[in-house]
Amino acid sequence: MNINETKSEGLSREYNVVVSSDEFNAEVNKKLKEISKNVSMAGFRAGKVPFAMIEKKYKANVMSEALDDLVRDGMNKVITDNNLRPVFTPDVNLDKFEEGKDIEFKVSMEVMPSIELNEFKGIKVEKLVAEVPSEEVEKALNYMAESRRDTIKVEEDRETKKGDVTVIDFVGSIDGVEFEGGKGEAYPLEIGSNSFIPGYEDQLIGKKVGDVVDVKATFPENYHAKDLAGKEALFVTTIKEIREIKKSEINDEFAKSMGEENLDKLKETIKGRIAKDYDNASKMKLKRALLDALDKAYNFEVPQKLVDMEYDSIIKQYEAAKQNNQLDEDEKNKNEEDLLKEYKEIAVRRVKLGLLLAEVGNTSKVEVKQEDINQAIMMEAQRYPMQAKAIFDFYLKNKEAIERLRTSVYEEKVIDYVLTQVETTEKTVSVEELYNFDEKVA
Repeated sequence: MNINETKSEGLSREYNVVVSSDEFNAEVNKKLKEISKNVSMAGFRAGKVPFAMIEKKYKANVMSEALDDLVRDGMNKVITDNNLRPVFTPDVNLDKFEEGKDIEFKVSMEVMPSIELNEFKGIKVEKLVAEVPSEEVEKALNYMAESRRDTIKVEEDRETKKGDVTVIDFVGSIDGVEFEGGKGEAYPLEIGSNSFIPGYEDQLIGKKVGDVVDVKATFPENYHAKDLAGKEALFVTTIKEIREIKKSEINDEFAKSMGEENLDKLKETIKGRIAKDYDNASKMKLKRALLDALDKAYNFEVPQKLVDMEYDSIIKQYEAAKQNNQLDEDEKNKNEEDLLKEYKEIAVRRVKLGLLLAEVGNTSKVEVKQEDINQAIMMEAQRYPMQAKAIFDFYLKNKEAIERLRTSVYEEKVIDYVLTQVETTEKTVSVEELYNFDEKVA
């Protein structure tokens, strides 16, 4: 088998492989002899069939098998002899295959870049931290009290006002035709909560129990149900009851109802939870700062096929968001050509950083253990406690999801490792700056 490199441009490689007719014939004869040991034909016992008869019956199939084996061997030899790391299984193009002549085929591929890791000590990143303002604790307390509030039925004969909870029946229609999801009974609606479409709640102010109100309101242009977006609807609304909100008093008794000893303890707990949220935001920004620093510190060519795959994934997400009116304002305001160019740059960055982190993880022998996977699943379940069982079942039955999670956990462990190697300084910032995540890349 003779192998010659015919192309080496960037990460693209191409090799011409020649298998002599003698080598091919030897492989065919070898396979035919193996068959002859066990095959039987009419008039002949197993292993006693004349070779000429074996050859006549099985040669065509054996030639195909021999070709497949030699092509596979040639491809593997190209990889091992040249110490290559293909991005994907190489492409094989059969140029010449005629009986009695040498076989020629080409093996082409993209290879992984060679990444020379430098010392990380020269990389500097800044960790943003924020103190928990007392007003944030008070705001959280008020929110908790609001969530535990009760309502009392209004017995007096009075008109509705902003802040009331109206218990209503309603039937919605567009051009006289009722639409799906537009009907409700005994629905408690707080006037001024803006929980219904714009303009609806205001039209219920100044009404009394028993009133039937024809409410006209227009669905927003970006409404999630596309068949309703931008359309004016009529809601025939009956006010069945008016209720006043009774707010909980924020005191020691309220704290005890929340499972704490007293109000001071409750405030400490709330402050701790907020601080934990701040710390999570800080870690996210630190990770982004590290990835930015690594992106600048390393410069190497990335495989085009991987970039194309990542770009296609981004475009699919973009098209889905566009179709469902879920693009953010920045995307809406940009020229699509500029936006696609930006997405291409993001794809290149993601592939580059992914390869770099993989190399770091491999060199530093980062491992993902089963307890790491279990912990990641537990953390996700804790974020969505009402769906915890569904989350556990999803990962229990979905091996692909487990592998995606494993990849994510691996990346996080590599980043944590790199963070122990770089120089990190802390900077105290405002809460607004801590939560400013305008950047598009990650």
